[in-house]
Amino acid sequence: MKKLFALFAGIIMLACIAAGINEAAAKARPAPEVEIYVDISNQTMEVDVNGWPYGRWKVSTARDGYYTPRGSWRPFMLKKMHYSKKYDNSPMPNSIFFLGGYAIHATYYINQLGRPASHGCIRLHPQNAAKLYSLVQQHGLSATLITISN
Repeated sequence: MKKLFALFAGIIMLACIAAGINEAAAKARPAPEVEIYVDISNQTMEVDVNGWPYGRWKVSTARDGYYTPRGSWRPFMLKKMHYSKKYDNSPMPNSIFFLGGYAIHATYYINQLGRPASHGCIRLHPQNAAKLYSLVQQHGLSATLITISN
């Protein structure tokens, strides 16, 4: 009986240690609340909030001669209105910066959405950019993950 009790106690202790390790790992890098997926080949963006679909929108990414980076990032800055220093002070409303000067932002060239047209940023319809900006602002930069793929 003592051996069975010791074995049972050992199993419980190992389970507690494993739970503590898993809890520590989860605290170190929480799962994103806002997940933004950009599919360059389809020129679309899908947004999930807490694992639930929120929106699917047309985008414009880099046109010939320019590049939109691929990978995953947490955004580092929100700017309600930004003007590009690199491209003639072009307006970039509701900007969500994720890598250097690359951002997701609104465009006034809505007729170009759904095909490559930018210098590398990800352009959205102004209404959708405003929704996304508010969503990221509400949940926080560290709770947002942007993934861009072909």
